[in-house]
Amino acid sequence: MFIKSCCTYSTGALSVVLIIAGIALVLSQVFQNALYSRVKEEIVLKNGTDAFMAWENPPPPVYMQFYFFNVTNSDEVLKGDRPAVFEVGPYTYREFRPMERVSFSENGTRVSAVNPKSYVFDANMSIGPEDDLIRTVNIPAVTVMEMFKDKVIIRNIISALMKSKNEGLFMTRTVGEILWGYEDPLLKDLTRFEKTLDPHFGLFYKMNATEDGEYEFFTGKANYKDFARVAEWKGNSSLEWWSSDQCNMINGTNGASFHPIITKDESLFMFSSDLCRSIYAQYEKDLSVRGIPAYRFVPPSAVFANVSVNPANTGFCVPAGKCLASGLLNVSVCKQGAPIIMSSPHFYQADEKFVLDIFGMRPKKEYHETALDINPLTGILLRAAKRLQVNVYVEKIPVFSQTGNVQTLVFPVMYLNESVTIDEESAKKLRAVVTEGNVIVNIPFGLIGLGILLGVVFMVLMCWQRGPESTAAERQPLLSSS
Repeated sequence: MFIKSCCTYSTGALSVVLIIAGIALVLSQVFQNALYSRVKEEIVLKNGTDAFMAWENPPPPVYMQFYFFNVTNSDEVLKGDRPAVFEVGPYTYREFRPMERVSFSENGTRVSAVNPKSYVFDANMSIGPEDDLIRTVNIPAVTVMEMFKDKVIIRNIISALMKSKNEGLFMTRTVGEILWGYEDPLLKDLTRFEKTLDPHFGLFYKMNATEDGEYEFFTGKANYKDFARVAEWKGNSSLEWWSSDQCNMINGTNGASFHPIITKDESLFMFSSDLCRSIYAQYEKDLSVRGIPAYRFVPPSAVFANVSVNPANTGFCVPAGKCLASGLLNVSVCKQGAPIIMSSPHFYQADEKFVLDIFGMRPKKEYHETALDINPLTGILLRAAKRLQVNVYVEKIPVFSQTGNVQTLVFPVMYLNESVTIDEESAKKLRAVVTEGNVIVNIPFGLIGLGILLGVVFMVLMCWQRGPESTAAERQPLLSSS
């Protein structure tokens, strides 16, 4: 009887101890902190680590898709009518983007590298070949007309050359020419008068198999939140194109990597040389990619909002004081003076005026939003879609008859979708890491569960030990003495 009671009360005591210990471990977050410490130590840009190998040569395939806006009524546009365009695409390229010329600082807190990108056409994932013809704005002509409209001599030369070559506000070129470049007849002749001009033009001219300058990154050794953050680009820690120090700041990573242990209330910053600025994304929702938990981060509308909505964007007004409506970014200052304006595809999140100005614009969140799906524990990018639209500022220039009576427009030329999804082999490794992390973090809850189970066993033993109470009749002797 003594042994039975001892076992019963020991079970009860152990139940209480386990529950108290489990609650204490949950509140103190001992196991979670241990997991986080381990993650912070392992996710560092250092030779030999998985994080470094994935950063140096990303295993998941990256695809760049281009969609063009083919103009269907160019003659009517010159008469002042609303432009009509229809989307043609995708024209898909496999993108290769290894880090090269990697060099670590002596203390291991920084690493420098260049990031050349190469594009290989994928016919199977494209709507047509690279020699498909596209009717669009004559960007070289618009550029030189805008650049020299106030210089009498050269503007007369430009006008005469355009007439002699039968060039106008619109051009018809192949997909390959518009993207990767061609020798433009107008630019070629103008180089005799303006030596600074390049006779070649292409939206991605000299951007295939080339790098955009040397980067210097923080490795995350000193602070895990600095993992892969850009410290310098082209030897500078800030930009010089914009009119405020805040707008000229280089913030965040290059968008391919992020620090581990990401929380929902933080903003993730990225520097984009395509946009010539830094942007940020904020948490939108939880989801799963290949069975791995993820947070979706998207750039809020405030990133490209007008200064009346977001005064911090004042520095992006170029020239200073000349601000565009919401949803647009004038990048002419970093594109050799070309009147290029960036936006989201189909003017998603932009002022409705720009959607109404062009027949064929149909902005949709699921197709035209930039989105990043990131595993919060490791900071690994599981899936991403970077979507940007290239537009040209077009207006009637009285000294150039070639502009006719065109309306003042932000004219869409094409948009890109640079996308990546984690490959199955990498996903398998990451699922194992996440599962291990879940097991470690949930150990205290396991202790609490075991304590509750033992508590139930204790109560059953107590009830069984006591047994049922006997009645008075049952306590009477079976035989009475006579």
